[in-house]
Amino acid sequence: MRIPRFTSILSAGVIGAFFFASAALAQDDPLPSWNDGASKQAIVEFVEAVTTDGGADFVAPADRIATFDNDGTLWVEHPIYTQLAFALDRVKALAPDHPEWKTTQPFKAVLDNDMEALGKIGEKGLVELVMASHAGMSTADFEKIVTDWFKTAKHPRFDRPYTELAYQPMVELLEYLRDNGFMTYIVSGGGVEFMRPMTLEVYGIPAQQVIGSSIKTKYEEVNGTPVLMREAEIDFIDDKAGKPVGINKFIGKRPIAAFGNSAGDRQMLEWTGAGGGARLMMLVFHDDADREYAYGPANGLPDTHFGAFPQDLMDEAKDKGWRVISMKDDWNRIFADR
Repeated sequence: MRIPRFTSILSAGVIGAFFFASAALAQDDPLPSWNDGASKQAIVEFVEAVTTDGGADFVAPADRIATFDNDGTLWVEHPIYTQLAFALDRVKALAPDHPEWKTTQPFKAVLDNDMEALGKIGEKGLVELVMASHAGMSTADFEKIVTDWFKTAKHPRFDRPYTELAYQPMVELLEYLRDNGFMTYIVSGGGVEFMRPMTLEVYGIPAQQVIGSSIKTKYEEVNGTPVLMREAEIDFIDDKAGKPVGINKFIGKRPIAAFGNSAGDRQMLEWTGAGGGARLMMLVFHDDADREYAYGPANGLPDTHFGAFPQDLMDEAKDKGWRVISMKDDWNRIFADR
């Protein structure tokens, strides 16, 4: 049967309009890497509530503060923390000047590539590695060392620079919040001067909005030039109960939204949730071994030395109405395309 020409034109127009509308909707979605579901809906409803002028939950832009953990929340933290990978490389580079490290833990474990032993060194061992690899230089020299390392270091599984392993759904979330008048801060147990050289490029977060752990610095003059020297002494640990302290100390306001992924973020979410008005607390749960990693030990997943999400944290999240983001179910992609 011969189809009238005007009918063909009409059909083509309808099909074209459909695809145009679909593309427009996809383009208008501020969170395209998030699957439709409870987590995405909670984010959108919260943002709409606090930004609707005259609404019951309206929050002035000056008070729209959102805090984010870094490792495991904004980028990959397995098989070991990125900063620990940096510290291990630094120890190996410095080892020729320290022959005693060959027989002294935790340095021996680093030089022997003994990951099992490294996982058991505890906080004291980690501090020793950080002091040996991060101190004894100016802040400017350390920034250059970190920046150069990020240019060449690659993740052992994904074979991509660490700076390409930010979670795309979280990058979209950061942008969505900022587009709606939020100030976004990193509040991490990681070293503040390790993170600052890359946060603007990777997350759009400037150095002054990064809060982290730190070692002491001392003002000196070297050949007539003022410098800040990094000393081998802990100044502040921005983890667990230290996170609310750091937020109060460096931001001066309680967040209305907080995002984490481990027991180290518990107190930050508790403190955020203790404020009045609309609040959003969310935890990223790593349950996707195929595309990233799966670890808990919550919900029966394997335990870990890096970024553990214990069952009591999962239970607290359910009791208090915190949203748990399933990496497997809530995200349609993990990393940005190359």
